[in-house]
Amino acid sequence: MAVFKGAGVAIVTPMYADGRVNYDKLKDLLEYQIENGTDAIIICGTTGESSTLTHGEHLNTIKFAIDQVAGRIPVIAGTGSNSTETAVMMSQEAVTYGADALLLVTPYYNKATQKGLIAHYTTIAEAVPDTPIILYNVASRTGCNIEPETAAYLAKNVKNIVGIKEASGNLSQIAKLMSLAGDDIELYSGNDDQVLPILSLGGQGVISVLSNVAPRETHDMVAKFLAGDVNGAREIQLKAIPLISALFCEVNPIPVKAALNLMGWEVGPLRMPLTEMEEAHQKVLAQAMRDFGIRLAGEE
Repeated sequence: MAVFKGAGVAIVTPMYADGRVNYDKLKDLLEYQIENGTDAIIICGTTGESSTLTHGEHLNTIKFAIDQVAGRIPVIAGTGSNSTETAVMMSQEAVTYGADALLLVTPYYNKATQKGLIAHYTTIAEAVPDTPIILYNVASRTGCNIEPETAAYLAKNVKNIVGIKEASGNLSQIAKLMSLAGDDIELYSGNDDQVLPILSLGGQGVISVLSNVAPRETHDMVAKFLAGDVNGAREIQLKAIPLISALFCEVNPIPVKAALNLMGWEVGPLRMPLTEMEEAHQKVLAQAMRDFGIRLAGEE
């Protein structure tokens, strides 16, 4: 049984002007997502600025989300690290809070070999043997690609490694993975502009940045496809392409935080080394949001 099917939001971590985590705003964002049909919450992933949260903030934010969601939809905790020992500690702690699953990014900077990836993921999985694990492949940010043979091996040989978030952008690689792993792995799109192609290869859904600003539409896109309404799903996917492009015209989560602030959510600033969105890019983003039908704060 899949950890979830549909659209999971890779939710931002809202902050006060001084950089502290804004849990009151996070509560509002979580409720907004649930009310608008989001199928899972992914907390403290890349979009949640996990790389610049302290370990204490990271774990507190995971616990807050789990407590607030209270079992209404799955909460998947991002507990990956470039240190296997740290990833084990974070994963074990998240499990004690009641995380439904874990999302584990490839070790960044170290550039592990495929043998090293197998050892890394197996060690973490064995430390939390009853909790489903979703691998997260995003070599553009980590410098480390999970080869199809490696992902298939892990899915077939480690009982609680059940899925992969594929953000490589390489549809040929993803097709090869599914030909090797088949039903042994649950596939999730990690790129909002490739949701339908990945669903067509057997995907279960998307772990989405777009869902932060368009949760209902992202949910409906996946739901329509899974229900057999391919034309309806394609219509949403293609309509969203200009907005998706704007949401990734600077490194994530710079644009999505800007978008939420344009909507009036007041999710605050980013932590350095991320900086605020360039004014010219923000104008393009605002227009793409309007064109998609998203209402901006102060506009009728």
